[in-house]
Amino acid sequence: QVQLVESGGGLVQAGDSLRLSCAASGRTFSSYAMGWFRQAPGKEREFVAAISRSGGSAYYANSVKGRFTISRDNAKNTGYLQMNSLKPEDTAVYYCAAAETPNYRNWIYGMDYWGKGTLVTVSS
Repeated sequence: QVQLVESGGGLVQAGDSLRLSCAASGRTFSSYAMGWFRQAPGKEREFVAAISRSGGSAYYANSVKGRFTISRDNAKNTGYLQMNSLKPEDTAVYYCAAAETPNYRNWIYGMDYWGKGTLVTVSS
């Protein structure tokens, strides 16, 4: 079992930056690939970014590529999502998740554990 707690969300203006954190507890964090997902009001949850167990490989949705950076610090059992050049369409609840056996074709379906989310609101 892995417990995940997100933090760092808030209200920002378009063009600003935020860094989300995902603190993990329970089983060894480095045993899991980690991902960030988001869900906007009235929309389905979507993939944002994912990172391999070691942090050596990262994957991004086209909508955030070049603006967001996923990273992890296995020594601190924490994952991060650095979000730059935020846009109003980035407004959503952001969730971190962990996968023992990730599904590289559809990240959402491969995730085993989920946090409760943190709200990011970007005003225009």
